[in-house]
Amino acid sequence: MKREIVQREAIKLCGIQVRTSYQKELNKMEGEIFNCVQRYFQQALFEKISKRKNPGTTICGYTDYESDYKGAYTYFIGEEVTSFENEEFERVIIPKQTYAKFTTEPAPMPQVIVNAWEEIWKMSPEDLGGKRRYQTDFEIYDERAADHQNIVLDLYIGIEAQPA
Repeated sequence: MKREIVQREAIKLCGIQVRTSYQKELNKMEGEIFNCVQRYFQQALFEKISKRKNPGTTICGYTDYESDYKGAYTYFIGEEVTSFENEEFERVIIPKQTYAKFTTEPAPMPQVIVNAWEEIWKMSPEDLGGKRRYQTDFEIYDERAADHQNIVLDLYIGIEAQPA
C-alpha cells in the first residue's frame, strides 16, 4: 500500500451506524458491520440523503473508540453532506486532523479491506508516520470501487501530528 501524510479538513457525514468491536468482527458474516453495509446498499439509503456533496462516494468511518483497535468502536457508513439541515440520518463529523493516508492495490471485496486493516494493525508509529489517535479513521469508496473484483480505496488513519 502507498502511504502519505496529509491534513484533512472536517467532513460532515450522514448515514447509519452500529456499535461493534474487533472481537465481534472476527467473523465478518456474524459481525455488525456486514449487516449495516448490506442494509445501507440494499435499501439504497444513500439515495435518501438530501444534501449529498459527492453522490456515489461512500465513506465508512470508525469513531468513538473505547481504547485501541481491539476495543469497542462505532462503525459509520454514509456520504459527505454540505449541510445537516433536514437530514433524517445519523450524523458524524470527521474532525480536522493529520492522517496517514493509505491507497490499496486493486483487490476483490472484502479481501481488499481486510488485508489493508491487517497490515495497518501491524504497523509501528514509525511505519504509520505517527502515533494513532483513535479518534476517527475512515475509508473512501469512490469510482475506483465500482468493480467489486478490483477495488481501490483510500484509508485515513488519524495520527498525532509530528513536530516539524
